[in-house]
Amino acid sequence: MNKLLFIEYPKCSTCQKAKRWLEEKHISFEDRHIIEETPTVEELRQWHQRSRQELKKFFNTSGLKYKALNLKEKLPLLSTEEQFALLASDGMLIKRPLLIGDDFVLTGFQPLLWEKAITSSVK
Repeated sequence: MNKLLFIEYPKCSTCQKAKRWLEEKHISFEDRHIIEETPTVEELRQWHQRSRQELKKFFNTSGLKYKALNLKEKLPLLSTEEQFALLASDGMLIKRPLLIGDDFVLTGFQPLLWEKAITSSVK
């Protein structure tokens, strides 16, 4: 297994909790700041495909930007390509943290899911 990619916003308490969890379990990962290095459309497209989730799961629906842009109403009207472009335009629109492995992509921090994905990936 290649090193995991952990994408976070360091001021986010959930990201801090997830990072601490990875460190406590001695899981090696590459850290990436979601604002300083916002994922590209191509990265998002690949991760979405690998995640097997609906694209809406990649949006930070509880974020201020999401609400300010009124995306709850607008998102269903946008094409998939427009949604990818929107996500790539601002890291604060992306659900975080993201954990990316060779064969999985997880949005948000759910310890049981993370444990299962990491364990399955190592085998």
